[in-house]
Amino acid sequence: INEKDDKLKAADKAAQSLLNKLIRSNLVNTTNQVEVLQRDPSSPLYSVKSFEELRLKPQLLQGVYAMGFNRPSKIQETALPMMLAEPPQNLIAQSQSGTGKTAAFVLAMLSHVDPENKWPQCLCVSPTYELALQTGKVIEQMGKFYPEVQLVYAIRGNKLERGTRLQEQIVIGTPGTVLDWCQKLKFIEPKRIKVFVLDEADVMIATQGHQDQSIRIQRMLPKTCQMLLFSATFEDTVWNFAKRIVPDPNIIKLKREEETLDTIKQYYVICNSKEEKFQALCNIYGAITIAQAMIFCHTRKTAGWLAGELSREGHQVALLSGEMQVEQRAAVIERFRDGKEKVLVTTNVCARGIDVEQVSVVINFDLPVDKDGNPDNETYLHRIGRTGRFGKRGLAINMVDSRFSMNILNRIQEHFSKMNPDVS
Repeated sequence: INEKDDKLKAADKAAQSLLNKLIRSNLVNTTNQVEVLQRDPSSPLYSVKSFEELRLKPQLLQGVYAMGFNRPSKIQETALPMMLAEPPQNLIAQSQSGTGKTAAFVLAMLSHVDPENKWPQCLCVSPTYELALQTGKVIEQMGKFYPEVQLVYAIRGNKLERGTRLQEQIVIGTPGTVLDWCQKLKFIEPKRIKVFVLDEADVMIATQGHQDQSIRIQRMLPKTCQMLLFSATFEDTVWNFAKRIVPDPNIIKLKREEETLDTIKQYYVICNSKEEKFQALCNIYGAITIAQAMIFCHTRKTAGWLAGELSREGHQVALLSGEMQVEQRAAVIERFRDGKEKVLVTTNVCARGIDVEQVSVVINFDLPVDKDGNPDNETYLHRIGRTGRFGKRGLAINMVDSRFSMNILNRIQEHFSKMNPDVS
């Protein structure tokens, strides 16, 4: 069972990451501090405030501006000078989705390529085919004015003739195929690789095989190869893996946006049944749709039922459900983000990691509990924390329909000890 669970968890992590990439229209504006640990503390630490300072090839600078980047993001300010330094420096960086890290390592790869040389010089491994394609898209956009540099995908479906010698300078792929291309099929000569990027390390190590394959690829590369590793989170497992992949690293950490309940008013409404909860929801519906609201349900079935009932009342709602493909989910979130629907009904699984900045009301139609029926405080914080991000004022309404759920709410309240009883 555990193996099956792990597989699901890994797929879930990868899907979530992809979803975030698909729905990002712009970078997150972070006020957070960047922490830097230098491998050699005596060397000066540069950070740049403009792309011009990096002395990029003019065709790359053109590509950067064409993508709509006007100035470096927080992580790019510090990471780019390190990645583009001579001799190149190794880097382990922690950054969330939407911080501009893909653009940063793509710029590093494109800068280090010698377009005269028609063989692979940069290698980037991603956890899944879809994530590899997303990175490829960024390379194509940024390299738009640099057509001499070519890209090839090392993914399962890309079957090449035996004995092929790749002409492309950049290879992006998944660990298994990349390893085969280096080792068994000899399409890539690892000793000629100048830059190795391992993206989404936390998603990568969720699959045991990927971890082993990545380490085997890394061992085939020359000592002079620049190693860059990125991860959104750094639990010990990720950290140990990172240290095996990247020798003598510089380390950059972007502190997470702290989630807080300080600016959020929390209420609860007492009901006796699902139907009463629905009625209560209809009563406050006008008040919640001034801004945008997310309504959380415990099961797909409840979410489907609730979205149906609300539609029947003539309300425009969007539904996010677990059986949807990632692309379908992205389309639903896109519509919600554009304000085409004011209300999003969802289950837990679907909403993890989604940032829609306009959300200022969260309704727990069902309170968050874990699989043993205990209060899930962390999920409560994530669900509601999103309404108070960036210091905004938010509103949370909890629906209580039994002594059991009142008990759950009391325990959540004890945990956070900040709850305003319903005074309306």
